[in-house]
Amino acid sequence: MAGSVLDQIQRSPILPVLAYCSASILMTVSNKYVLNLKDFNMNFLLLAIQSTVCTLAITGLKRLNIIKFRDFNFKEARFWFPISFLLVSMIYTGSKALQYLTVPVYTIFKNLTIIVIAYGEVLWFGGSVSSLTLFSFGLMVLSSVVAAWADIKSPASEGASFNAGYFWMFANCLTNASFVLAMRKRIKLTNFRDFDTMFYNNLLSIPVLLILTVLTEDWSAENLTRIFPPGSGLSVMTVMAISGLSAVGISYTSAWCVRVTSSTTYSMVGALNKLPLAISGILFFGAPVTFGSVTAIALGFIAGIVYALAKVQQQKSKGTLLPTSIPPVSASSQSIRDGMSKA
Repeated sequence: MAGSVLDQIQRSPILPVLAYCSASILMTVSNKYVLNLKDFNMNFLLLAIQSTVCTLAITGLKRLNIIKFRDFNFKEARFWFPISFLLVSMIYTGSKALQYLTVPVYTIFKNLTIIVIAYGEVLWFGGSVSSLTLFSFGLMVLSSVVAAWADIKSPASEGASFNAGYFWMFANCLTNASFVLAMRKRIKLTNFRDFDTMFYNNLLSIPVLLILTVLTEDWSAENLTRIFPPGSGLSVMTVMAISGLSAVGISYTSAWCVRVTSSTTYSMVGALNKLPLAISGILFFGAPVTFGSVTAIALGFIAGIVYALAKVQQQKSKGTLLPTSIPPVSASSQSIRDGMSKA
């Protein structure tokens, strides 16, 4: 009886959708919490902790036979290392952008990465861009312009933070697109699955991140005490670990959502999920609520839906329907690429 009830719960379409959205919001909020700490200046340490937690978590799940992925192979690791290096660049620039920008603005500007990836696929993989996709791109650009305008007009904006935040956001869009396009090509050659990719990306990122944090970040006792104060240091470390675990949760719930519902439903959930992500920034971090910011969120929300519909239409015309989102492959890849194309 209990087994049949559990089976019904696992097959319910509502639970995986809610689980995926919850994991996405949890990752965004936990990352922003840490990056929002006063004088926080150890981004590489944060990413190293997250990657370590993620690697340990999926290794533990593998031992419990909950998930499956390949055993470590030195030849495959050497072949995959350049992808992991691109990943480090991507998640570092993303963390710096999130450190300076509000969650709604950050979420909206991530849409621009989709445009770069789409045209990269046209150039490198012979892809195509439909008129409906072009229309969604126009909405994405418009939403980003409105978001930037609202951010400039906001009294909370400071010149230095504004300039730094948008510089890092631009760099993140470029490194993000480079990572996704290069990873797609390597996946075709290695036939990696999602958890194979997550395992190698996180494992190979750890030594790079540890070297970078030791060489470039302030490990003085004074700085460590400021970042991890005696009264709340444990809670900061806990939130870092939670953000690492949430990446595993997103990957698992992504696969669960596609399995129980359909890739069409999953692509739409990825598009719709941008709204609660933006709202979470307003609720938890006091992002300014203005006519411009609300308009930008609405435009980005509509752009995501139109893009998801365009990709579903494109896949149907090819005779197959594939997921139009790429699950996170690292703890810090930030609920990324909701609605991004694999094909």
